[in-house]
Amino acid sequence: MSTEGIKTVLHPVSDLEKAKQVYAALLGMQPTTDSTYYVGFEAAGQQIGLVPGGGPQAMTSPVAYWHVTDIEAKLAEVTAAGAIIKEPAHDVGGGRLVATVTDPDGNVLGLLQDT
Repeated sequence: MSTEGIKTVLHPVSDLEKAKQVYAALLGMQPTTDSTYYVGFEAAGQQIGLVPGGGPQAMTSPVAYWHVTDIEAKLAEVTAAGAIIKEPAHDVGGGRLVATVTDPDGNVLGLLQDT
């Protein structure tokens, strides 16, 4: 089963307001989503997200999310190949499902399914 590519990258930030200004300047646009728990930008077909304090996932570095059509099937495929589930698939709103796994070196890989 193939992926649809990386379309979302989440960045943990310590100061959401300061980070929002930097990313707005970098991307040349204002955020499309702006809340106290998430700021998102749509840039060139990419979703760039800022997550204060790393969010409930406790991110310590950016996480790239591979978009897939069937998150459970992809989780089964990558865990059979040696990945370890870090965060099982769950709905983050609007029917969007996300999960994270770690590769054999501990790198965090995100999976995302829009329903």
